[in-house]
Amino acid sequence: MHILIVKTSAIGDVIHTLPALHSLRRHYPQAHIDWLIEEAAADIVAGHPELDRLLVSKRKRWVQALRRGPNRLQAWRELWAFIRELRATRYDLLIDFQGLLKSGMLVAVSRAVRKVGFGRGMDHAECSYLFLNEKVPAVDMNIHAVERELMLLAGIGIKTDEVVFHLPLGPEHFRQVESLLRARGIADPSRVVPINPVATWPTKLWDNAGFAQVADWIIGQGRQVVFTGGKGDRQVIDDIIRRMHHPAVNLAGETTLKTLAALYRLAPLVISTDTGPMHLAAAVGTPVVAVFGATAPWRTGPYGERHQVVRLDLACGPCLKRECGHRRCMADLGADLVISAIQRLIS
Repeated sequence: MHILIVKTSAIGDVIHTLPALHSLRRHYPQAHIDWLIEEAAADIVAGHPELDRLLVSKRKRWVQALRRGPNRLQAWRELWAFIRELRATRYDLLIDFQGLLKSGMLVAVSRAVRKVGFGRGMDHAECSYLFLNEKVPAVDMNIHAVERELMLLAGIGIKTDEVVFHLPLGPEHFRQVESLLRARGIADPSRVVPINPVATWPTKLWDNAGFAQVADWIIGQGRQVVFTGGKGDRQVIDDIIRRMHHPAVNLAGETTLKTLAALYRLAPLVISTDTGPMHLAAAVGTPVVAVFGATAPWRTGPYGERHQVVRLDLACGPCLKRECGHRRCMADLGADLVISAIQRLIS
């Protein structure tokens, strides 16, 4: 039996689908299971022992090249090669966990026998259900994303009795983290508290001064702070560090997803906004202090019981908007609330 998981992005969404992969493998132990994913998130599942193959889409790169630039022809060639690779296997079962137009188009061009996903009624589905030939009734979006994925499997008779996040980390990833920290003068990773302060939505961003205050408090408790993020986050993190009274380390852009996961696994806790690394920390079993603004933690918060969500309960929230004129949900959130959450986890 050949099965294809379609979950292309983003980092947090891919992590939410890991328990579904585990359930599929337990239900079909002898099946050949592939995963269709975009390259930005591919490192999360690369080398996963429950997967047989990755189909990696370079969608963003192709779209950019086709819109402008001298590499249009090369982009077309790569795109058609990818489509041929997708169509080369006639999958017995394809499951669209993404539920967006971009995944629906891939479902449409595939030669899968069963094309499964949620039917009409899911928020932001962009009519992706039109490309399915087997539709599972829509579920409440206020159910956590991890559980919605498992409910999709339950809709086709695949039951789940345990939620397992399996991230394929090896000894080399922990060695790389320890080497990276030693180069910054940090000898004991277990004394390090990582802070991931940046997110893609403006309404998910907290005040830089607040993060600086929290980081100084942590260092005052005898621990060390490292900031994590992508290359584009370095400027924001540098600004946070400039506001601090104690030195901290900026690792933005210096980790892969696997080494970041290893760093989080070694840490006593992680502080983050609502973004992919928050889910990465939760998936490796590290308690998270999650700072939430416009989004709903019961939908997409860190999954599990050990975490602390810090948010203001305002009449206008959660609005689920990317932009907001006042952003009171973050502007009015004091550092004392985050510090109190950290104290609850440490104690």
